[in-house]
Amino acid sequence: MKKIYSKLIELCETPFKAADRIGGKYTIIEMLGKGSYGFTYLVKDDLGSTYVLKQLRRYKTLEAAGREAFRREAHILMNLNHSAFPAFSEQFEENQKLFIVMEYKKGKTFEELIFQENRFYSESAALKELYEILKLVKYIHENGYVHRDLRIPNILKNEEEYYIIDFGLARKIDEKTNDNKENLNHLEKRLFREVAFKSDFYALGHFLLFLLYSSYVPTSKKQQSWEEELQISYSTKKILRKMLQLDEPYQDISSLLKDVTPCI
Repeated sequence: MKKIYSKLIELCETPFKAADRIGGKYTIIEMLGKGSYGFTYLVKDDLGSTYVLKQLRRYKTLEAAGREAFRREAHILMNLNHSAFPAFSEQFEENQKLFIVMEYKKGKTFEELIFQENRFYSESAALKELYEILKLVKYIHENGYVHRDLRIPNILKNEEEYYIIDFGLARKIDEKTNDNKENLNHLEKRLFREVAFKSDFYALGHFLLFLLYSSYVPTSKKQQSWEEELQISYSTKKILRKMLQLDEPYQDISSLLKDVTPCI
């Protein structure tokens, strides 16, 4: 019954619209995205500065775990003092709704680059992109955090600058989570969400596959595995198998960088 009630609240919740005012000084420009945890907006303050405003969904606000996770994200952004991640601005509560205000990172997600702009990546180019992202993930890991959501919509590029956004699922290494076990019964979900460095490598393995498949031209109607379809070097295949935990997985980012560096 509790799940049904939460779902009804989620379905009935109406996001803010363009021109709506929040927090006494922010005006909504547009919605950037929405998920099961909240809404994300592009906003402008009264001085004309642009920010990202993240709102926790109402039914999550009613849950202690939801409020804790939201505040944890704010805490992580405050601790990760690096230009590749959104800088924390403020957090506040208004009308029993929780908000985080953070820096707006201008750029295109790799989802947009691949599926909207039809960018193609050769094996060499894909590995170079992975290498740049790994340098940023190294900083996250060295500060004791696991991102746990390194998907193509959360990795941006602007000219030669790279950004990682959305730390809503990030955790301190080996921290216990309140993730719904029912939602993690699927092996792939468990590998993505494990609070261990290798879960980020697993996600980035899929990131690399997206890049490699951008230049893939099917030669057969037969359904095949990525190892059969992609014409890539033995070294790249070996790296991917370890990232995807098909072979003994990487346990730390230095080992992964050591294998990727000679390939770029």
